[in-house]
Amino acid sequence: MSSSFGSIFRVTTFGESHGAAVGAVVDGCPPRLALSVEDIQPQLTRRRPGQSKLSTPREEADRVAILSGVENGITLGTPIALMVENKTHRPGDYGEMLHIPRPSHADYTYEVKYGIRASSGGGRASARETIGRVAAGAVAEKFLSARFGIEIVAWVDTISTIKTDRVDEGTITREMVDGHITRCPDESVADQMEQAIMAAREQGDSLGGVVTCVCRNVPAGLGEPVFRKLDAELARAMLSIPASKGFEIGSGFAGAGMSGSEHNDPFILLDNGQLGTMTNNSGGIQGGISNGELIRFRVAFKPVATIGRAQETVDFNGQSVTLEAKGRHDPCVLPRVIPVVESMAALALADMALIQQTRF
Repeated sequence: MSSSFGSIFRVTTFGESHGAAVGAVVDGCPPRLALSVEDIQPQLTRRRPGQSKLSTPREEADRVAILSGVENGITLGTPIALMVENKTHRPGDYGEMLHIPRPSHADYTYEVKYGIRASSGGGRASARETIGRVAAGAVAEKFLSARFGIEIVAWVDTISTIKTDRVDEGTITREMVDGHITRCPDESVADQMEQAIMAAREQGDSLGGVVTCVCRNVPAGLGEPVFRKLDAELARAMLSIPASKGFEIGSGFAGAGMSGSEHNDPFILLDNGQLGTMTNNSGGIQGGISNGELIRFRVAFKPVATIGRAQETVDFNGQSVTLEAKGRHDPCVLPRVIPVVESMAALALADMALIQQTRF
């Protein structure tokens, strides 16, 4: 199983959703970087379950412990081990699923691939695996902020068919995103999104949606053509997140309906003497390399696979069964996936930044 991401800034996550703990080992973080639990915990708190009526009722504080690689608040350049204990794991909630592969979940595919699977909570396929990503991503963000002043902000722009296009990508902040429990900063639609999620929960169902993410102050020159283009690395990072089903950068699929004269981004001379672009249909990346403009991408997430509504399916022996999933599940993953998207973006950018620095 490939549980590692990155080549220089390399992260390996570990743990199952109902095991003793989950976490990550970060190898390649530069030394002499100020780092403490306080730098990591805020993103884990944004991701944790039980934070609002829109999330799973599973209560976990998700407090992180730094086990190695940091001394007196300074990174040593050695592997940084990060761990979060699972305090309220209840594998007994999944007894019924021992013999039934949940529709659109990973139960069947893990079983056929490995001949065995974690029967409680999805194991490594559970969204709880993303705790390690978020903890490691916070380390990457600290490096990117200290070295380049990079800012990464994601928000919910669509829940089901409810969408916003009223967010200022140049000024949006995480505080603004967290102003509503849906993590949509557009008050004109956020309440509608909340009502839709609550209705789905009451019906034992779930909803999907789309997240937009912007990365500001990314220097030009990051990306490794031709097979490790920056947009390709971001796509790989995002599509590794549980429940993700689509990725687009810049104009994305809409660009396919434009002419070249409409889509091209003419260059202009900026006040600092550098070149910039008049428009940003490229999403801040051209030829797989960052061009210094704001990087913008979107990620689509499917409805949560495990739902409370009765479903007609078959067990592993092919016998017809009616499945009514028990356990504690989100009716919509979008509000809690925001820090995961930001963290995976940070991991991809940190790795590309360190690769670029090897050239000088």
